[in-house]
Amino acid sequence: MHDVNLPPSSRTVLHLLDEGGAMTHKEIVSRSNLAPRTVRYALKKLKENQLIIEKFNFRDARQIIYENRESQQVPA
Repeated sequence: MHDVNLPPSSRTVLHLLDEGGAMTHKEIVSRSNLAPRTVRYALKKLKENQLIIEKFNFRDARQIIYENRESQQVPA
């Protein structure tokens, strides 16, 4: 996966973003069955390690969309 030492919750969230594409915090909580606070911590760790990116949500400006950074890379 990644050679960064991540907590299990972060690995779970990263896997969800790999499989399901971009999601909001609420969607991640719903699909992962993790507590909202745990998901926030996991997202924080993933951002610190620059494994995910945040995008503006045009449908609901109150929510941020999270996406795996690797899915943004276009093959040459």
